[in-house]
Amino acid sequence: MVKTSIALALGSGAARGWAHIGVIDGLAEAGIVPDIICGTSMGALVGAVHASGRLEALRDWALGADWRAIAAMVDVNVLAGGLVDGANIVHWLTGLGLPETIADLPLPFAAVATDITSGREIWLRSGPLAAAVRASIGMPGLFSPTNIDGHWLADGGLVNPVPVSLCRAMGADYIIAVNLNDELSGRPLVSEAEPPHAAPPRPDSLLGLIRSIPASVQAQMSSLRFFGASHTPGYFDVLANSIDIMQNHITRSRLAGEPPHAMILPAVSGIGLLEFHRAAEAIAAGRAAVERSLPAIEARLGARGRA
Repeated sequence: MVKTSIALALGSGAARGWAHIGVIDGLAEAGIVPDIICGTSMGALVGAVHASGRLEALRDWALGADWRAIAAMVDVNVLAGGLVDGANIVHWLTGLGLPETIADLPLPFAAVATDITSGREIWLRSGPLAAAVRASIGMPGLFSPTNIDGHWLADGGLVNPVPVSLCRAMGADYIIAVNLNDELSGRPLVSEAEPPHAAPPRPDSLLGLIRSIPASVQAQMSSLRFFGASHTPGYFDVLANSIDIMQNHITRSRLAGEPPHAMILPAVSGIGLLEFHRAAEAIAAGRAAVERSLPAIEARLGARGRA
């Protein structure tokens, strides 16, 4: 019996993307190891690290990261098309021991990005690995875009939040998709306004961190209110919820036309886009989602011939 080629389509979701680590762990414990990995945004980051054989190092970092570790990743540059330049993230990825190019990976890997000039979906299947990941995670309004081969690229979640189509194009026989954008709409906005004389909030997430540094950026952002009144939702609240709504609708549309063979849905809607300090919770949600989906996955893979 011919071996079935298994692909993982790891979806976007910023901090919720730590759930991909739990998904990969849970599948591996069940003997399900991907032959192909495709990722969008945070799915591209986790997928690239896993394809490099360095997932354990990423897991350890994520579980130990607090707001101070996250602060080291933030290099503010409001003149580069976003609040965060991202050079520190590229340096951090290199420090994890990832190979220089996608071609050097032991597993076939590709990331999705968006050409912000044309709106085209871009599949990054060759070239520098760290640059491909940095392009794919370039959340608009937060990260500056990445220039690759003369094209300015931003977050792949703008066009293809769960890259099932890319897995299929790379020759996968059986595609397991991980969707982190389910049931995101309807979460309340949190206002930036504070009660009089309130103590400054402790920056225990990337969202809180960006709100707290630096003073010049804080002053600029405080003027960016969308409805005129002083107690309306703040810039980052509107940005995060808008991205949630957008990705939820795009994901539903894309998956309806390009369904995977199996879908894993970690329960991570309660984790904010920028709450990277909640890795333990997200990883556990990924494992739990695999347990729920495993009987159906194993039944279909068994019928196709996994060995």
